[in-house]
Amino acid sequence: MIKRSKLFGNKTRVTFCLPRDTPEGPVSVVGTFNDWQPGLHELKVRKDGMRTVTLRLDPGHYRFRYLASDGVWMDDDHADAVGPQGSELLL
Repeated sequence: MIKRSKLFGNKTRVTFCLPRDTPEGPVSVVGTFNDWQPGLHELKVRKDGMRTVTLRLDPGHYRFRYLASDGVWMDDDHADAVGPQGSELLL
């Protein structure tokens, strides 16, 4: 799931959310906003049982995927689009 909220100016706060145990192990969100670097934006467990990470992004078109342990890649069905190169956000 993806949550968005506009910030003062032109930035958008984007929160990437996954259930606590699906998939098991550490999960990072990687994409064009972080040069596809694993581990840079790892999702952390919250009190409500979800794992999240929040980024502040400029307006633009971004591609991203979730990378779980053992090299498992996942797309987000709640993205603006899902294409052959992963999930897409239009901000």
